[in-house]
Amino acid sequence: MPLAPTRIDYTAMLGLLPPVTLVLGGARSGKSRFAEQLLDRVPRSRAYLATAEVFDDEMAERIRLHREQRGEGWRTIEAPLMLAEALQRETDNGDAVLVDCLTLWLSNLMGAERDIAAETAQLVGCLPQLGGPVVFVANEVGLGIVPDNALARQFRDHAGRLNQAIAAAADQVFFVAAGLPLRLK
Repeated sequence: MPLAPTRIDYTAMLGLLPPVTLVLGGARSGKSRFAEQLLDRVPRSRAYLATAEVFDDEMAERIRLHREQRGEGWRTIEAPLMLAEALQRETDNGDAVLVDCLTLWLSNLMGAERDIAAETAQLVGCLPQLGGPVVFVANEVGLGIVPDNALARQFRDHAGRLNQAIAAAADQVFFVAAGLPLRLK
């Protein structure tokens, strides 16, 4: 019989949520659930800034399950490309925002042939002006083997640089593996 997931009160453990938090981890590591728990007790409106786009039935089902898992009390905003603008708008009244995830945002930028360095600089540059706390979720894709094709290597390299830039600007950073968070910063 599987054990029921344990709900840990991270907000009590960490105190008030700082302006910028980054939660890293691998696929199915529990990073999104941990990020949501960080925002569970935020005494203000919460927005879920979704970067995923629906291209097939499987992705539509993933999104549906994510919404169901979050439950009520979340406002969902889709921002596949214009992330800095959406963050500024959604935190304007002091609301807390969860961005899930930076890795999909990067994929969207690459597909749209946007300037990744400029978009990253714009995102990092807007962080000090935000009116409420933000928690970013991102995949750590650099722990595996070196990809065998140029596009995958380019994606991995961009993801590593994006994660480093957000981590440098963040007040706290966590790495999640097997549902267990490790505080890095």
